[in-house]
Amino acid sequence: MVSALLKRLLPENVEATKDFKLLLVIGGLYALSTALSNTFVNVYIWKQSGSITAIALYHLATVLVSPLAFFYAGRMVKRMDRTIVLRVGIVLLALFYFAVLLAGTSVEDVLLVLGFLLGLGFGVYWLAFNVLTFEITSPETRDVFNGYLGLFTSLAGMVGPMTAGIIIAGFPGYSGYQSIFTVSLLFFATAVALSFKFGKRSSAGIFRISNVWQRRHEDLDWRRVLYAHFFQGSREGVFTFLIVVWVYTATQSELALGTYGLITSAVSLCCYFAVGRFLPVRMRRRSIFIGSLLLYLAIFFIVPDPTYVRLITYGILVSAAYPLIFVPFVSMTYDIIGKAYKAASMRVEYLIVREWFVNGGRAVSIICFLILTSLLGDRQGILLTLLVFGAGHLFLYLAIRHIAPHGGKLPDDEYASKSLGEQERQT
Repeated sequence: MVSALLKRLLPENVEATKDFKLLLVIGGLYALSTALSNTFVNVYIWKQSGSITAIALYHLATVLVSPLAFFYAGRMVKRMDRTIVLRVGIVLLALFYFAVLLAGTSVEDVLLVLGFLLGLGFGVYWLAFNVLTFEITSPETRDVFNGYLGLFTSLAGMVGPMTAGIIIAGFPGYSGYQSIFTVSLLFFATAVALSFKFGKRSSAGIFRISNVWQRRHEDLDWRRVLYAHFFQGSREGVFTFLIVVWVYTATQSELALGTYGLITSAVSLCCYFAVGRFLPVRMRRRSIFIGSLLLYLAIFFIVPDPTYVRLITYGILVSAAYPLIFVPFVSMTYDIIGKAYKAASMRVEYLIVREWFVNGGRAVSIICFLILTSLLGDRQGILLTLLVFGAGHLFLYLAIRHIAPHGGKLPDDEYASKSLGEQERQT
């Protein structure tokens, strides 16, 4: 049934294999599952602990484990069937939701374990998914695959939080939360079952992470890109959970939080489409600067008084700013990787090192947040954290401002790595 539906949705000139359709369905299940539950895990922890520090510790555990997960997943995909690695990632994500359900009203006691599981699941899943995307799609079908996956992800981002908000609001106590976590668990269980239908994909190549790590000393543009990703992570680390908690505390309503997700996802979908379609290459750096400035200025809508209306305004501005930054930044990043030393044979290693810097930035901002709130109290600590780390993307712009907007011509033997730029939309 699903295969027949995909056949009708996909363009007639696209010859989609069984594995192509399977990977697209699994990506859609992942998007729907995380959209349904991820936002509300933060609220679930908040309602039980009443502590922003508890949520920060949970996220810190996640970002500290993710780089290790990417590293070991990278070793695995070069030594065994990639579909097995993908299955391991999905199982770990399913175990996360199972652990949340098992913990019940004692989530506060197992926060670090939950963060550990989520970090492992994210790292292993995304590394394997990206590698399989390269192997299963071709240059002729890759745009179609990423386009439909992006569409599924955007629709899930609109429908998931709103649906979850309605379900939670309609059930007493924590039963609504347990219902959506159970649904997410079932989605991942379905994805695990579907993963057994993939054809076998043998491993090949040598894992050479040290070579890519050392390249930052010799390749100036690669070093600039890594610094930029660190600054990207420095904002994401704290803003990921602070805004969610603020929206909930301003309204005391999960339905209002779902509405916030619906509005911001709809704006984001429209803006990503517009920027992706109309932004010329020569405007990449200017677009990143404008988006980064807008992202920082948006903070001042919520810093004085984070009411629901102000938070909605903030969300709309941020949803418009992110496409201005990430559409050109992703393309610029992978233009640099595409020209880098042996990029075609070591693309996995380049992805891993990039993730190390992103998660390093996230970890630094969360640790600073914990220190500031312990010294200054929650209110002053949060305010200072927002003002300092909210400027992360402005520093991102400073890091890449001397990189040429055109990535340059890729060497013929490295051409395959150019398609890496398409994968960022999935993360």
